[in-house]
Amino acid sequence: MKKILRSIAATFVIASSLLAAGASFGQQMAPKDDQLYKAFGEKAGLIALMDDFMVRLLADPRTGPHFQPANQQRVKEQLVDQFCALGGGPCVYKGVDMKSSHANLEIKKSDFHALVEVLQTSMDARGIAFRKQGEMLALLAPMNRDIITPK
Repeated sequence: MKKILRSIAATFVIASSLLAAGASFGQQMAPKDDQLYKAFGEKAGLIALMDDFMVRLLADPRTGPHFQPANQQRVKEQLVDQFCALGGGPCVYKGVDMKSSHANLEIKKSDFHALVEVLQTSMDARGIAFRKQGEMLALLAPMNRDIITPK
């Protein structure tokens, strides 16, 4: 029950954040300041988060098969840069766009949702405030269209 309520709350926070910002799912909304970046512990905090996240992704039977063959160090580095840039930090994401990098991976909605659950668990473990988690998830949510393989 707690997991269901948390999922509903996370969905509400994401939707509220997107509506408040007037964003469509096709655009990313980087904050105008670095408060979100700071809430995640700046670069060191993001590195620690992604180290934890990758361990959990690999251990989870729903997400592990997608990440076992990947260059895990490179994925972590790109995620740090992506979260840093989205959070208003000084980083620049230089990786391949989401659509190209996920084009042939056959990612389903359930795979994407499992990854978000694992990310939330990692953010909880790192002590990131729920509201800040929601703000970051709202920035990441538009990527689902480029990551999930259409049927």
